[in-house]
Amino acid sequence: MLSTMQDVPLTVTRILNHGVRVHGASQITTWTGEGEPHRRTFAEAGARSAQLAHALRDDLGVQRDDRVATLMWNNAVHVEAYFAIPCMGAVLHTLNLRLPADQLTWIVNHAADRVIIVNGSLLPLLAPLLPGLPTVEHIVVSGPGDRSVLDGARAQVHEYEDLIAGKPTAYDWPELDERQAAAMCYTSGTTGDPKGVVYSHRSIYLHSMQVNMTESMGLTDADTSLVVVPQFHVNAWGLPHATFMTGVNMLMPDRFLQPAPLAEMIETERPTHAAAVPTIWQGLLAELRAKPRDVSSLTQVTIGGAACPPSLMKAFDELGMRVCHAWGMTETSPLGTVARPPAHVEPGSDEEFAYRLTQGRFPAGVEARLSGPGGEILPWDGESAGELEVRGNWIAGAYYGGSDGEPLRPEDKFSEDGWLKTGDVGTISPDGFLTLTDRAKDVIKSGGEWISSVDLENALMSHPDVAEAAVVAVPDDKWGERPLATVVLKEGASADFETLRAFLAEKVAKWQLPERWTIIPAVPKTSVGKFDKKVLRKQYADGELDVTKL
Repeated sequence: MLSTMQDVPLTVTRILNHGVRVHGASQITTWTGEGEPHRRTFAEAGARSAQLAHALRDDLGVQRDDRVATLMWNNAVHVEAYFAIPCMGAVLHTLNLRLPADQLTWIVNHAADRVIIVNGSLLPLLAPLLPGLPTVEHIVVSGPGDRSVLDGARAQVHEYEDLIAGKPTAYDWPELDERQAAAMCYTSGTTGDPKGVVYSHRSIYLHSMQVNMTESMGLTDADTSLVVVPQFHVNAWGLPHATFMTGVNMLMPDRFLQPAPLAEMIETERPTHAAAVPTIWQGLLAELRAKPRDVSSLTQVTIGGAACPPSLMKAFDELGMRVCHAWGMTETSPLGTVARPPAHVEPGSDEEFAYRLTQGRFPAGVEARLSGPGGEILPWDGESAGELEVRGNWIAGAYYGGSDGEPLRPEDKFSEDGWLKTGDVGTISPDGFLTLTDRAKDVIKSGGEWISSVDLENALMSHPDVAEAAVVAVPDDKWGERPLATVVLKEGASADFETLRAFLAEKVAKWQLPERWTIIPAVPKTSVGKFDKKVLRKQYADGELDVTKL
């Protein structure tokens, strides 16, 4: 027996149309760095998306399934591309502007991008790559920047505003299969070549609904979200799509991502929500302590991409900003868990804070399991630790194999029955809260026991003299591996290793205490702001670190 329900495809086009018609007065505000920020309503952005689609089709010859790349900051024009490209049937490919040149070149060629829309300020990054990008036929430039660096480029160069000028503000969007590719992102390539993840219209639609649920971000048209997480980083965690569903106003920082302008944005534009990785919030906290601002509007902060140190969470609590942990990855669109404590715990209690420190609870759209060392499935008892595997409506089932290739399902990334192997090690409580203890590649295997580098880092970063700390496994003749603590001290701080080790001894088991210590100027970061521990391991192996053994 079949249902009597209509079968309406779940597409990005329906998100766009809803945002324009129902929430047309909501705004996208782009920070300019000087003078009044630029403001554009959802209705205006929708009309300009239609103009862009006409220009891409009629002037640049973009067809269905063609890849159109963006090399852009978070701004209103980027939002227009977010909708125009997939809604016309092409595929949006956001390029990570922080990747090394060789990886960017590899990604553009692997995706076979035909068009790149780029902010003018990023032309010095793009121009040297163009001779090695044979599939790129058109460059569309938006905003200020020196165009002369494109002189002699084989690809045709267009001005964004000139290209869309005079085009119709309505577009006959095609009815698309909801399983058709809408957008693609590549992983950051921390090991091997980056891997392409292709999102469907259906997965984006369902993911947007989950982002908007009260157990997730739970935002409404009364909110303004400061979208610091880059639009090239897993579709800005789904916020541009989710906001058009519910009319949430967007505050876009463009290229002004330093702590001082972010503090100014919060003080002047009064956002109620913000989303970014922990390193952004650590910088903002230091700025606010050095120069206090009125940030009272910002009551909800979503932190993901890496574990939030408890000390950082408490510091923001004191400022009235409630931090909400989330976990995800490129392959999960990215929303995998959100740490909203269950209703039965007392607000402000130690139990509530313990729940907030977890990565969070799985939503209905994400199934999870833990795999033990022998492949056995472990119980959700809050104690059994294993590799997290997930599957669901917005979880990748393969990687993009290239224009002529079959989808890739490497054994180290997908189980035989199709679950995504996340590479994260942790536990799951009986009520579905995930606690990650490490990345599988970062866990320290010492004398047959596991040491969580994340636990050691969080404990160290709670010391008042420590700005950042990263802990990595290094070879040890007796134990196989032992932890190396690399520490960044705050300006003017003078804590020594014996003091830090004694401080750590109050928080972790004695056998877990690092014997090897070093001071570094900054922890190396990946292109998305995570600690890049492979760099530290290599520096140690090459003898580049000044290590003290206690």
